[in-house]
Amino acid sequence: MKQYSVVPNKDVTGWFVKIEDVAPTDLYDERDTAVTKAEEIAKENKPSKLQILDQNHEVEEERTY
Repeated sequence: MKQYSVVPNKDVTGWFVKIEDVAPTDLYDERDTAVTKAEEIAKENKPSKLQILDQNHEVEEERTY
């Protein structure tokens, strides 16, 4: 199962979409945009899990596809 995550950058001015907790793939200005893109990627690569982290890098939500 692939693992995807949406995490804020260092100063929370943008949001990264990460695959397998490795290097970030894309940086988005808005959290909602990053979540939408991560959902699309996760759904295309089932089975997969998406973790959405808050500004404190704590898991806010987890979704499985």
